[in-house]
Amino acid sequence: MPSALILIADGTEEMEFTITYDTLVRAGVSCTSAFVSAADAAPHNKKSPPPYAIGSRGMKILTDQHFTPHVSTPEEYDLFVIPGGAKGAETIASHPRVQYLVRVYLQEKKFVGMICAGSMAAKTSGLPKQPLTSHPSVKSELENDFEYSEEPVVVSGKLVTSRGPGTAFPFALTLVELLCGKEKRAEVAGPMVFPPGTFA
Repeated sequence: MPSALILIADGTEEMEFTITYDTLVRAGVSCTSAFVSAADAAPHNKKSPPPYAIGSRGMKILTDQHFTPHVSTPEEYDLFVIPGGAKGAETIASHPRVQYLVRVYLQEKKFVGMICAGSMAAKTSGLPKQPLTSHPSVKSELENDFEYSEEPVVVSGKLVTSRGPGTAFPFALTLVELLCGKEKRAEVAGPMVFPPGTFA
């Protein structure tokens, strides 16, 4: 069974987190959410339960675990996901251990997904120039370092990027296809009943 680690922080965009998590679960992917604390937060007690994250619109989401780098490796997961939301993306993308794991996942030929402002992690992680997209609000910070695209979803090797809440479904379904195949994507998309002519 494929597995995914989906990061979340205070300020994460709720739709990008929940749609990705939910869609992957529908495909049979084992998903784990990990809370990334802000740099100025007090160190967490490893024995304490993970906190809820307060999303960009105030939704409280209870996470599965604290982000712990040594158990977040590509030996444990097939996919590493960084959602957007300006504040949440800043917290996640600026975390040195997240940056390290982005590079390691790609080196180990595992998938990394970034959506919306989460694509800033490609820059902070020092990834080489390649096709990429993001939310328009951070385009100016990325377009000189990457081959910037305005397609809803961009796949560059094992790196998958997308634009925002409105592209969360095609982003998640693309991840399903890459992990589980085209037939599984169609199987998952069908019962969702997307209007005719949409991306599914």
